[in-house]
Amino acid sequence: MSTVHLVFGPQGAGKTTHARALAARSGGVRCSIDERMAELFLPDLPATMDLAWVMERVRRCEQRIWSTAMDIAATGVDVVLDLGLMQAQKRRDFAALAKDAGLETRWHFVDAPLAVRRERVLSRNRERGDTFAFEVTPAMFDVMESRFESPDDNERALCDVA
Repeated sequence: MSTVHLVFGPQGAGKTTHARALAARSGGVRCSIDERMAELFLPDLPATMDLAWVMERVRRCEQRIWSTAMDIAATGVDVVLDLGLMQAQKRRDFAALAKDAGLETRWHFVDAPLAVRRERVLSRNRERGDTFAFEVTPAMFDVMESRFESPDDNERALCDVA
């Protein structure tokens, strides 16, 4: 049976780096929301930050990624989903989807102190290395930081913590 690995954490925690390493170790296929968002919607990004516009496109990407993940899992290959999953309800929704599909789920919570995460994002913006998908401005970082819901003790008990 395939396993769906759900990687989540706040902005700049190292989710993509963790997801890449996990996919390599497990022989799984990694699907990243940031890469999809950059490819599909970055050219159309409004000049002024519009969270509703962004979140609608995130929702569309998540749906498409989930459909692709189910196609991959049907072949017996693990799937590593690097979706951010910032809210607890969103994490529960993806867990329910996996359960309904009869797939094993493994949770991977990736975190780091706020100052470290902020510096990582600034460095990623400057260096534009392997994990760069698009520039995250300080304002964007602050918005996403305010949206992240840390796992409670029950949820954390289900996670591999990195």
